[in-house]
Amino acid sequence: MSKIQTYDCTLRDGEQGEGISFSLEDKLRIVQRLDSFGIDIVEGGFPASNPKDIAFFQQVRTLPLKHARVAAFGSTCKKGIAAEEDQGLADLLASEASVVTIVGKSWDAQVTKALCTTLKENLRMIADSVSFLKKAGREVVFDAEHFFDGYKANPHYAMDCLRAAVEAGADTIALCETNGGALPHEIESALRDVVLTFPEQRIGIHCHNDSGCAVANALAAVRAGAQQVQGTIGGMGERVGNTDLLTVIANLELKMGYTCVGAENLRQLTRVAQFVAESCNMSVWKHQPYVGASAFAHKGGLHASAISRFPQAYEHITPAAVGNEQRMLVSGLAGKATLLAKAKSLGFNLEGQEEKLQEILDDIKRREQEGYAYEVADGSLVMLIKHHLGQQTPHFTLESFRVIVDDHEDTGAFAKDAMSEATIKIHVGDMRFVATGEGVGPVGALDNALRMAITEFYPEVAGMELVDYKVRILDESVGTSSITRVVITTRDAKGTWGTVGVSENIIEASWNALVDSIEYGLMRSAEAHA
Repeated sequence: MSKIQTYDCTLRDGEQGEGISFSLEDKLRIVQRLDSFGIDIVEGGFPASNPKDIAFFQQVRTLPLKHARVAAFGSTCKKGIAAEEDQGLADLLASEASVVTIVGKSWDAQVTKALCTTLKENLRMIADSVSFLKKAGREVVFDAEHFFDGYKANPHYAMDCLRAAVEAGADTIALCETNGGALPHEIESALRDVVLTFPEQRIGIHCHNDSGCAVANALAAVRAGAQQVQGTIGGMGERVGNTDLLTVIANLELKMGYTCVGAENLRQLTRVAQFVAESCNMSVWKHQPYVGASAFAHKGGLHASAISRFPQAYEHITPAAVGNEQRMLVSGLAGKATLLAKAKSLGFNLEGQEEKLQEILDDIKRREQEGYAYEVADGSLVMLIKHHLGQQTPHFTLESFRVIVDDHEDTGAFAKDAMSEATIKIHVGDMRFVATGEGVGPVGALDNALRMAITEFYPEVAGMELVDYKVRILDESVGTSSITRVVITTRDAKGTWGTVGVSENIIEASWNALVDSIEYGLMRSAEAHA
């Protein structure tokens, strides 16, 4: 099987999509998740464009990645400036990323109208930038922006741009279908010409989905000889999005005989989609190929009758191959194997405990129906499993809590003087404590009050830090009566974990997620010292 290199640009191109935003913790957790999934290169963004990305490249170097390499993204040196003196290229090197991706123009009209420079100077900028980065010991990916538009308008010059990068030593030439308007037969024709012209060069493909053909275009490029596919998880990105890298991976592995992440990792496909979607505070579109909740869902009548006898009639692959499951819309089928594997990864051996496994699975399904989501809430899932196994002994119990938000003189939309105060009454063993904490927001106040009450008994709480907080309204149609899901990310010296709470009351949902967070952290600490 031929290996296709996978290049994920969710953290850069994906974040440019409307409504998409990642916190620093999100980005670091996504890198780790994509690493365990088997993605080859993860593009982290512009290394000096903003404080978040500066911090990202500083912290991502400390992650114990096993497979993926992180790429820093930038552009060629500016016109009239030597590569050695260009600040953007210096920032790329300062990121210490092992892979550097630089974008350069390959459409003559873009060179003269957007860059406002000469065609010759653009070739110089490409060659000098690639050469400079290669001499610094980096693996270099050259993104040929607007290549297919350039190839249509002036194929000779478009090829000259690629040649400048190839002769300067670029490891990969990625052909970018930047405005998303090309069709598969156009992509395949141009790719074959490029592959014939540069037979020893690794060629990549980067597509946008404006014509609805991004996945098809990427597959056509691979058919024509591309060896690297760039894309984003779920196809998120600017305008209508990028190539959905997960759909491409599944098609290449299951339909076209290539390998990307391997059959074993491919079974994580659905969970990866859910993980990244939840990190964006979104849901996976239920009709998303391979990974959507409806991808293998069947309604009554003929389909429901036939599917039990001959699944291939209505399922183009086995759902388990991509970590999804067949679903009847009246009654879902159990996913015991998935739960068994997940429980094992969390330290529970449920082999041979069929009744208990089914009990836990039924509870998870019931809770998910209520709005819980455990894909990014391992901490809450651990607590749920321990509850069913009779292994959960709470470190504290709640008697009651109260939260007050105090806002003084109203200064309109720019008001910043509101403060929150939380009072909690809890029991630690036979002892009762009342504590009051303050914070800018109600969750921060609750967190501070809880810590004040229990730190004397559990000093390790001081090492736990709340680093992210997400709220999602699950049914906007019912207004303020809707169910609210809160996901909290907490960190200690050994890593991060997520917890989830659900309620019609946002404060109660937050408290539930917060309690799971502290309980799980204390459990981790106790096990580490056992």
